Amino acid sequence: MTENMQKNNPLHGVTLNEMLEILEAKYGWEELGNRINIRCFQIDPSIKSSLKFLRKTPWARKKVETLYLESI
Repeated sequence: MTENMQKNNPLHGVTLNEMLEILEAKYGWEELGNRINIRCFQIDPSIKSSLKFLRKTPWARKKVETLYLESI
């Protein structure tokens, strides 16, 4: 991507860790688990375990990115 395209990308420069921290602070783990049906949000949730899962699961990461974009 060119630099101009990145300026229009609201995810540019936002790490997955930052997204999770913002979403967890806004919704809490229980509501995150209700909004995105993945086990790492529903059973013993933590930022660390969620990052591990989301980094290797593109479809779940996309759901987190979508919720993040809707939330900002």
